[in-house]
Amino acid sequence: MARYQNLSSTELIKACVSSKDEKAWAEFIRRFQLVIGAAVLRTARRWVDPSGMQLDDLIQESYLKLCEEDSRLLRTFQPHQEDSIYGFLKVVAANVVHDHFKSVNAAKRGASQTDGMVESFHHGLRSNTDSFDAVSRRLQLEQIDKALRIVTKGKDQERKCTVFWLRHRQGLTASEIAAIPSMKLTTEGVESMLMRLAIMVRGHLLSSTPHREVKVLTRQNRSKRLGT
Repeated sequence: MARYQNLSSTELIKACVSSKDEKAWAEFIRRFQLVIGAAVLRTARRWVDPSGMQLDDLIQESYLKLCEEDSRLLRTFQPHQEDSIYGFLKVVAANVVHDHFKSVNAAKRGASQTDGMVESFHHGLRSNTDSFDAVSRRLQLEQIDKALRIVTKGKDQERKCTVFWLRHRQGLTASEIAAIPSMKLTTEGVESMLMRLAIMVRGHLLSSTPHREVKVLTRQNRSKRLGT
């Protein structure tokens, strides 16, 4: 599996769908399991308070979705940049979860389509109202994410980034993050990682961003969580 660890994400995807090599798929799972697991957890929490068994089942459903029809989704995926695969996997996992709960609700009351239309309508209204603020937040998040990826470059980068954003973007507590089986961290371990990452990201921003911009950024973050 070592030779697959050195492949880029795009190269690894090609190896998985072309060779059917089990070692390539093992590397795929190792590299992307935290991204898929976090997307499943984040989306499932919009519907229910999911149990560990539910999360495991939905993660498995996400992998099955990626593998169905001879890995059609992965074969047709066209990356615009190297990290595009992460966003793609998040969307696939989120769609799997939404489809699952819509199906469950439809079986119970036959109204999932109406609920989805109403939800989309209200979401559209909120998006229009908050469009300016949303753009500002997105630019800020992109700046922070870039710094985060720089300071975490190397081994275990994806887990560190996932932990950081689960806390600061999704609002999960350290204990909730530690409860995700694939994290393999205690609550204390999550808290320690978050503290180190916050110091590293802030240090990078201070060293690479004009003083006035950093002052505005840190002032905003004192009054609200990142991404909220």
